[in-house]
Parts: sequence; structure tokens; C-alpha cells
Amino acid sequence: MSERESFRQIVRMLETDVDGELPLVYGLSEVKGLGYAFSLAICRILGLNPEQRVGFLSDDMVKSIEEVVRNPGKYGIPSWIYNRQKDYTTGQNLHLTGANLVYYVKEDIEREKRVKSWRGIRHALGLKVRGQRTRTTGRTGVTVGVRKKKTTQQQQSKKTEG
Repeated sequence: MSERESFRQIVRMLETDVDGELPLVYGLSEVKGLGYAFSLAICRILGLNPEQRVGFLSDDMVKSIEEVVRNPGKYGIPSWIYNRQKDYTTGQNLHLTGANLVYYVKEDIEREKRVKSWRGIRHALGLKVRGQRTRTTGRTGVTVGVRKKKTTQQQQSKKTEG
């Protein structure tokens, strides 16, 4: 096969479609739950060039990348780089991707609401959770802004028209 024939425009990895034109480190970052640092760690562990295009990866390389993401501790990736350290229910260090990550975040928010913690109450009310100011930002609803009171000239011109 020639080099052009082995190139794929879209590569399916970790339940995500990744653009084949992207460099490997940025292509891996497209997967929900994988950041730049974790992607770079994967490239270093597997001995891949981070600047290589994703479209040139073979099926075996994609499977090995998925294996590293599913079992990062087995390959020597430090636990401080995981996105879920000391899981609430199991106490283990996990690295979640895709739908699992979304599910765990929703579960965490629901738990906070159930125990009525400060963060849970803020989530339930739809307010800012992390201490941001709310006087001017985060406003929702129909009324936004300030209405000026009519001046006497505007009132007089209304009377003469009407």
C-alpha cells in the first residue's frame, strides 16, 4: 500500500471520531477526558511521534492507545495526571473518558444536591458554584439591563402628540 492509501481522514478511537489531519497529541486531546498532558504521556510511553498525523495510525496502534487509556497505571502513567483521583465510591484512582466521564460528573452533582452541601444548593438554584461574582454576570431570564425613567421633555411631547 502506498502512503496516501494508508491515510484515513477520520479515525475512530475511544468512541470518538478524530480528524486524521490533526497531529497525534492534539487528535488525542479531541477525546473527552484526554488533555494535552495525558496525550503527550501516551505518545511517550508508546514511542510515537506527537507531531505524526492521526490519519497515519494503524489499527494496531489505535488499539494500543486505547489499552493505555483504559489501564494507565499498568503503563506507568502517574496518578496525579488522572482526571478522577480517589473515586468517591471505590477510593481508586481512575481516568475516565467519553460518556463515563459525563455520567460520573452528573452523579457527583446529584450527590452534592442530595446531601444539601453549599455546592449542591448552588447547582440546584442554577447559580455560580465556584465563588464567582454574580452581581452583573450569570443573569438569566427576560429582564436584562436598566430602563431609564422618562424625562419631562419626553412626557410633554407625548401629551402634544396624543
